[in-house]
Amino acid sequence: MVTLLQASFFSLLSIFTLQCHLASSAILYSLKHHHSYLHHQRPMIHANQTNCPLFVGTWIPDDTDPFYQSSSCPIIDPQFNCKMFGRPDSDYLKYRWRPLNCELPRFNGVQFLMEMRGKTIMFVGDSLGRNQWESLLCMIYAAVPQSQTQLVRGEPLSTFRFLDYGVTISFYRAPYLVEVDVVQGKRILRIEEVDGNGDAWRNVDVLSFNSGHWWTHQGSLQGWDYIESGGKYYQDMDRLAAFEKGLKTWSNWVDTNIDQRRTKVFFLGISPSHTNPNEWSSGVTTVTSKNCYGETSPIIGTGTTYPGMYPEQMRVVDMVIREMNNPVYLLDITMLSAFRKDAHPSIYSGDLSPQQRANPTYSADCSHWCLPGLPDTWNQLFYTVLFY
Repeated sequence: MVTLLQASFFSLLSIFTLQCHLASSAILYSLKHHHSYLHHQRPMIHANQTNCPLFVGTWIPDDTDPFYQSSSCPIIDPQFNCKMFGRPDSDYLKYRWRPLNCELPRFNGVQFLMEMRGKTIMFVGDSLGRNQWESLLCMIYAAVPQSQTQLVRGEPLSTFRFLDYGVTISFYRAPYLVEVDVVQGKRILRIEEVDGNGDAWRNVDVLSFNSGHWWTHQGSLQGWDYIESGGKYYQDMDRLAAFEKGLKTWSNWVDTNIDQRRTKVFFLGISPSHTNPNEWSSGVTTVTSKNCYGETSPIIGTGTTYPGMYPEQMRVVDMVIREMNNPVYLLDITMLSAFRKDAHPSIYSGDLSPQQRANPTYSADCSHWCLPGLPDTWNQLFYTVLFY
């Protein structure tokens, strides 16, 4: 049986070039007008109250201390710990998000634990989801520093427990939300299957998903050798089309397997990167960097017009969620985050060597976010939607 399966697999691989050409042509044709339609749609505004659009507003200066200090949080990864790795400025911590027509309630870690007593929360996705997970743990821990806790790191599941409250907050690493199998040493991205991943997602009280960035990786950063779709194997296909197919697989799984009367389900909007200074330079001043390196203040704007090119992936997310039988809650942080070119680790990341730090043009991390920092606002919005 194994020999037969292997033969079938490699037989399919041997003709992938023709299949890839045909499939990509079909996908591109079907999406040509579809994505044109999406391009002309206005971004969807989500809010828990009609008189308070949480995700439209402005960043205002605020001298209040951050919710926590990086030195006092037990879980910040070096990749996000900008202060530990030498970031000299702190103005990026001195801004507060103000939605139109309202103020966000101040995050209260004790209230969070009391409301969630005996329950479970799980973040599922890529390193941006881990960025948010660690932020939330830091925010809560700062409110109950004497509480008994337990951290179990694993792959793909890591779990942090606030034992005195019976609250479990986990991160499950699944960058694509769909299956990646290894067959004969080759990584197969199965964009029509969730399978084993979903076993860990059931029976959780609050689920927060994210995906997007890994679908664009190429070269050594690409997470697959072949894509399987419809029983056929391809070396590549239109990335936006692949993302849409994978996200529809995920949404169908949620509709079929998650009872949203019991489980609250969120999807974190696409977290923007700041790699193109032309998106925030007015042309009056000389651009001294090719990315977010050296940026110490937000992009000036009202929070009602997206700075730069609105992410096509976000239009796909919006469309897929709209088409769900029971749409999940879109935590639409994309626009408000787009203004925060100042909040990335840049070269102040534990993952970088001295040689890399000396070459920020190629090494600056303009995708993730410092902690404390912007993900704390994501979690303040998460907290608001959960409890208000």
